Amino acid sequence: MSSAAEYSSLHQWTLVAGSAFPLGANVVEGGVNFSLFSANATKVVLCLFDAQHNEVAQFSLSAKTRHIWHGCILGVSAGQRYGYRVYGPYQPELGHRFNHHKLLLDPYAKQFDGELVHHEAIYGYRSRTVKADLSFSELDSAPYMPKCVVVDTAPLKDIIIKPIKRSLAKSIIYETHVKGFTQTCPNVPELKRGKFAALGEPAIIQYLTELGITAIELLPVQAFADEPFLIEKGLNNYWGYNTLGFFAPHPSYLSQADIAEFRHAVSALHQAGIEVILDVVYNHTAEGNELGPTYNFRGIDNASYYRLMPNEPRKYINDTGCGNTLNINHPQVLMMVMDSLRYWIEVMGVDGFRFDLASCLGREAYGFDPGSGFFDALMQDPVLCQVKLIAEPWDIGPGGYQLGNYPIGFSEWNDRYRDVMRRFWRGDDAMLSDFAKSFHGSSDVFEHGGRGPSASINFITSHDGFTLRDLVSYQHKHNQANGEQNRDGHQENFSCNYGVEGDTSDSTINQVRQRQQRNLLTTLLLSQGVPMLLAGDEVGQTQKGNNNAYCQDNPNGWFDWQACDDGLLAFTKALIALRKRFPMLCHQQFIHQPHAELDNGMVWFNRQGDPMSKAAWSEYHCKTLAVMICGDLAEQGSMPTPCNAQAILILLNADNCQQDFQLPQLAHFEHWQRVLDTQEDTPWQGEFELFSTPKHLVTSASIAASAADSQQIDTANRKTRYLPSDSTASHYQLQAHSLMIFHSHFSRRES
Repeated sequence: MSSAAEYSSLHQWTLVAGSAFPLGANVVEGGVNFSLFSANATKVVLCLFDAQHNEVAQFSLSAKTRHIWHGCILGVSAGQRYGYRVYGPYQPELGHRFNHHKLLLDPYAKQFDGELVHHEAIYGYRSRTVKADLSFSELDSAPYMPKCVVVDTAPLKDIIIKPIKRSLAKSIIYETHVKGFTQTCPNVPELKRGKFAALGEPAIIQYLTELGITAIELLPVQAFADEPFLIEKGLNNYWGYNTLGFFAPHPSYLSQADIAEFRHAVSALHQAGIEVILDVVYNHTAEGNELGPTYNFRGIDNASYYRLMPNEPRKYINDTGCGNTLNINHPQVLMMVMDSLRYWIEVMGVDGFRFDLASCLGREAYGFDPGSGFFDALMQDPVLCQVKLIAEPWDIGPGGYQLGNYPIGFSEWNDRYRDVMRRFWRGDDAMLSDFAKSFHGSSDVFEHGGRGPSASINFITSHDGFTLRDLVSYQHKHNQANGEQNRDGHQENFSCNYGVEGDTSDSTINQVRQRQQRNLLTTLLLSQGVPMLLAGDEVGQTQKGNNNAYCQDNPNGWFDWQACDDGLLAFTKALIALRKRFPMLCHQQFIHQPHAELDNGMVWFNRQGDPMSKAAWSEYHCKTLAVMICGDLAEQGSMPTPCNAQAILILLNADNCQQDFQLPQLAHFEHWQRVLDTQEDTPWQGEFELFSTPKHLVTSASIAASAADSQQIDTANRKTRYLPSDSTASHYQLQAHSLMIFHSHFSRRES
């Protein structure tokens, strides 16, 4: 193209061989080095664009090292737009789908500019022919594709991020969405709402710190695309589990065209003691199945980047349910994933990852393997082995459900915990044993592999399913707005509406729903393991019964800052403060029945106050239980002393009728103070001030309800606000669907 040649000459751009590593577009002295892996291509052409996306130059990268095509363009600098055209065979029957008419995005691109426009040109085949993907499209896709942007990452590291050294065991995770959480917040400047910048705003940080959150887990922030079938329905992919690029932040989350915005947000959150965990999707890409569009990987080297059917390479292995599966078994693809993870840690400043459909990442040719190449690569990496690693331990492939089988460096989303707690509080039969095992941290699932309770990421709700309020308001899912005739979403939610489907003015039903929300939150925040709270559950948010709001980028899927249950919010803050106050609620190792009087321990009782017997655990219709958790108030690792020995006692009534409870008679915990319960008919209104120690005892720590972590302990706050009760009472009546929490200090009788 003569105009491109003239433009290149005008700018004195010169192509030299450059180097194969590092991959991607990297600023070097005097220019930019470009490198792209493709084992099966016959030619790779680098295309440069101006700021208006006009193509201004092409360079054929003739240098090739270990299947990496590379070249350095002298005179080019940061901010340059670019893309690739890759030549090679178009033979879908053999797994090759090269089409040089398609402009391709760099897998290592760190920023995208412009919109992805849904047009027939973005397909490698002629979409309206009978031959479908066996046909070949000569339409140029460049006008409809975003362009990659060369980024100089060196200045990003000048943005200081204060390190946070907090174990996962002490974390309280808040799962949220960049746009949904901030889009309607009135105290965030309008131009920043729904953007990365909003996460660093004082109003957002104040809300999170006052709630007591220590880490936010963000739904996908890597660049993603809308599926064509959603576009045709007038919808879009709101959640973001449809990755377009593994290095670039999602463009619409930037308030300005500067990816430094993300690191600034992380810096502000870290300054407040809040870590950032990213939900990442390395199991599939936005290109879908064989009838999907061609954005990058498919056109660069389909047979290398994807797992193809062995006997029919035209088709993709679909262990994800999203049309394709990334071939992480290929060393170059594995390198890309590892490079991406390190980039988000070292350059963007995050603290860890939650891996979507993680079983895909651990699947070798023979099946899932906790010693797979991916896991081994993570565990030996000096950077990645030190960050928080969380698996969603399933996919839809063969042997995909792998809860409890991940390597020792991983924690796992515990869906069994979710289902057990929902069923227990719904009043299902024969749930006592399962409840106790889950409350204990699921030692039956994780302890055998040498992991502690923090291996279990406990949750009642997540982005994928009902909100907490909807869980106690809807018997059935209501996903009609998704345009799939209500066929999508989980079929079994273990939910209950208590008499009316959806919102109601019936005060009796609403009181039960209020109690159940508090019961579930209390269970979540007092269980062993790591609690994960879905954003909005603490204020009673609803999605009107939609349990699969992945395409609801509208007020139904956003956090509603104007409709908050202040009583439920205050109650949640109290629970989080309670968890932070007592180290025995978040043990590093599994605790069992204490062997000595000062040992940490967990002991179970029936409602008569007697220790649970084998026969009691098997009572089919019993829905009542009590548990005492005892331990040292000092930090774990110090010698236990009577001064610091404490106990929490929880009485649980999941029955649909009132039940009488007798407090257990214990030698060293005699005086119980009722601290909190869920059976009040009116919403929680009071502030929660934590436990003081009797004057003859001395504690090692206390905490304010608004503290973000143990570093923010206010040792001067020793006021106590117990609920009105007789500390010598031993008999209590619990309403249907309610619980009570008591506290006691260790006392040694004089002989």
